[in-house]
Amino acid sequence: MTMTEERTRSRKIYLTTLFGSIINMLLVAFKIVAGIIGGSAAMIADAIHSLSDLVTDIVVIAFVRLSEKPQDNDHDYGHGKYETMATTIIGLALLGVGVLICYNGVRDILRAINGEQLQQPELIALIAALVSIAMKEWAYQFTIRQGRLLQSPALTANAWHHRSDALSSIGTSIGIGGAILLGSSWAVLDPIAAVIVGGMIIKTATMLSYQALGELLEKSLPEETEQEIIKLVECEPNVSCIHHLRTRRIGSRIAIEMHVRMPASTPLYIAHEHATAIEQRLRYRFGQSTHVGIHVEPIKPYPVYPQQ
Repeated sequence: MTMTEERTRSRKIYLTTLFGSIINMLLVAFKIVAGIIGGSAAMIADAIHSLSDLVTDIVVIAFVRLSEKPQDNDHDYGHGKYETMATTIIGLALLGVGVLICYNGVRDILRAINGEQLQQPELIALIAALVSIAMKEWAYQFTIRQGRLLQSPALTANAWHHRSDALSSIGTSIGIGGAILLGSSWAVLDPIAAVIVGGMIIKTATMLSYQALGELLEKSLPEETEQEIIKLVECEPNVSCIHHLRTRRIGSRIAIEMHVRMPASTPLYIAHEHATAIEQRLRYRFGQSTHVGIHVEPIKPYPVYPQQ
């Protein structure tokens, strides 16, 4: 990936995140007003969830800008880990939100079981929940599309945070709608739905955090990816015995290191040409910014023993 392509990628990530943050700011304000006027604690909690989205938008903007910085004397492999760290922060933030939603939901269910009357919300709270579902699902769709296109784990994680907010609003709308249509005795539908949605959010957060932590801990690329790398290398003439293959992800880039063997009689210049061809083939497949390290070893000739 050239520097121009890197800058274009960074700008697209920035603009996508910025547009999502504008949606979050509008929703936070609308939900807080609707929650207060409509007397809905669930809607105010939903507004806090949207506020967490806004915070993670700021994290993505800050960390992606850092991750796109070129390599320097202190960072020989570039700054791609900043993007992975942003994904970790978003995943942990999602996990915290999911746990909080479940905790509040269980608490309200216990209050209802003990005979306490939960507050019945007003229609404006339901309207706010439905608007939130539509806007946040829209934000998820355009963010996940750009995240996959740009191969940005931070942008993909942020897209799932948008969807988690939409799922939370679905639970909120079910609870509010049930309480409005069926009466205050059915207000317990809100915390029940919240616990289900909170569980879904926790599952998504665990998946994102596990993937990001794996990258921070230098986890290897999937087995099928490593097998594809081996096949690409084996296409090169006079190259065999690929071993000591090491792979890892550095943000949106990957690093590949390996040992290969060539005939002992191969001139140094020709061996270099073969290694360069392998590097070009791998970068064509996985991106021009892919780090490739190749150690060339000679194929040892069979020893010739004197006849007895």
